[in-house]
Amino acid sequence: MKKSSSATEKEAAYGGLKLNYKRTFIIGFAFFGILLLWQVYDSWCPTMLTKLFQSTFNIEDSSEVQYLVGIVMALDNLAALIMLPIFGYLSDKTKTKIGKRMPYILLGTFVSAIAFPFIPICVHYNNLAGTLVLMGIVVFFMMMYRNPAVALMPDMTPKPLRSKANGIINIMGYLGGAFATVTGIVFVLSSYYNYDNPNWMTGNIWTIELPFLIASVLMIVSALVLFFKIKENKIEEEMKDEMARGELYSETADKVEEGEKPLSKKNRIMLWTILVAEFLWFMADNGISTFMVTYTTEFLATGSNKQMISTIVMGVGSVLGFALAGYFAMKIGRKWTMSIGLGLSTLALGLWAILSIALNWNQCGYYPVILYILFFFKGFGMSLVHANSYPMVVELASGSKVGRFTGYYYASSMFAQTVTPIALGSLMLIPGIDWEFVPIYGSICIVLSFIVFLFVKSSRAKPTKEKVGLEGIGAAEE
Repeated sequence: MKKSSSATEKEAAYGGLKLNYKRTFIIGFAFFGILLLWQVYDSWCPTMLTKLFQSTFNIEDSSEVQYLVGIVMALDNLAALIMLPIFGYLSDKTKTKIGKRMPYILLGTFVSAIAFPFIPICVHYNNLAGTLVLMGIVVFFMMMYRNPAVALMPDMTPKPLRSKANGIINIMGYLGGAFATVTGIVFVLSSYYNYDNPNWMTGNIWTIELPFLIASVLMIVSALVLFFKIKENKIEEEMKDEMARGELYSETADKVEEGEKPLSKKNRIMLWTILVAEFLWFMADNGISTFMVTYTTEFLATGSNKQMISTIVMGVGSVLGFALAGYFAMKIGRKWTMSIGLGLSTLALGLWAILSIALNWNQCGYYPVILYILFFFKGFGMSLVHANSYPMVVELASGSKVGRFTGYYYASSMFAQTVTPIALGSLMLIPGIDWEFVPIYGSICIVLSFIVFLFVKSSRAKPTKEKVGLEGIGAAEE
């Protein structure tokens, strides 16, 4: 039977592209493992380092060693700034029987997973040098793992579908971070843990060992799932036609040339504009998150557990945003979806700054309920940004440069995460500037990001449509 003209037009317009949900969720296991390990690392290592520095240098006041803790914990961001682009470039150039990303994923995972549980063992035996060496090994090999693991998604997903895929992968990452948080809470609340006891780290070793061990085991499991389920070379060959069709729907200023040809002037300007805007919104995000617990306890004069609720509420908003980000991007394009997200975040942070001053929250002794609402919208808004920003960057990359452009994306965010605690902390040394400045700082950075991002030039020549229902989940298994 002859197809109707409308059906033929739709088929031609949409190119028959559909997202392989099963494969996307499997790739998401990589991000699950990444955020799981980093959440354990960031949650436990600062406290362990504080105790180790105090013990090693015989210092009673923990505040006197925080600058040392800060330096050590900042090194992972500095390392990422250098190594993520390097490993992205190397993986782009690699060709093996198991693919170009998988060798880095497997080596990075297994070395990190083996070294990670030995960090609390060194802490248990009060070995500062051993702890620092092991932390360095974990950071190095996690950088080897991270870029190639993230690059798997654009390697195997046509350009118009990457926002939806990235939303799914970010949700998987949130689940990894949430699992680590819950695990930490369980051990903190256990009868073996007594933070007030100065010898808690040298008591029952399993108190500090189990979170690290669980993270390592799940990291290995996630890598094995990737290895056995994702056959890079086979999928690359099967996806050739779909990836080529996806190029027809890319949102770039100029057509991206394959191979090693340099970006056009318009695309180069577009890339730099996105990276500068990204740097500024990470300045806002991480500046706030770095000092939020102290803001809660020192400025609001209330318990830090209230901040934990705020983080959970923001996480709920983020998951909702990640689930919807791809749908919005397909309807109105990535640029305007991200603009809406930045606008919501600007509104939330601006209201926070204004209400904090107008209602005099200084030493109020409670956590204002309105902050839960504002953080929900901030989480929702920034998830629209994060789900679409990485696809926008790799949209400008040819198939042979995805790892390199992934490195550019993470270098921008890591640079911001390195700079912003120093910048905000230094500003607060100025007389007259106190914790009240935290939301003002975030507002200034996000407004600047919003303004810069509006200059992004992108074209969207044709509408795209993702197949849904049975049609959308009918992708063949690899």
